[in-house]
Amino acid sequence: QVHLLESGGGLAQAGNSLTLSCDASGRTSTVGAMGWFRQAPGKAREFVASISTSGFNVYYGDSLKGRATISRDNVSNTKNTMILQMNSLKPEDTALYYCVAGAGGITAQTTSYPYWGQGIQVTVIS
Repeated sequence: QVHLLESGGGLAQAGNSLTLSCDASGRTSTVGAMGWFRQAPGKAREFVASISTSGFNVYYGDSLKGRATISRDNVSNTKNTMILQMNSLKPEDTALYYCVAGAGGITAQTTSYPYWGQGIQVTVIS
């Protein structure tokens, strides 16, 4: 089992930056790709970014492409940390952001990520 815990969300002014963190614990030796999805009220869940086990391969969704950087640190066999740095925030970035993890490679498919965090709110005001 892998447990995911997001942190770093909150309120931000448009144009500013915000950093989200995700701490993975448990059987992280089985974790391949990790990533982020988001869901705004009344909208479908949206892929944000994904990063491979090594951290060398990354994949960004259209929503934050060019404005976000994803990274990870595989601390040990029982702990990983993933970071999402978001810049030039817009009000439309307001959403609940979910940390995800799976056993395979980077992908935008929700079904490839069996592990999901509780989600953390990001609110961007103009």
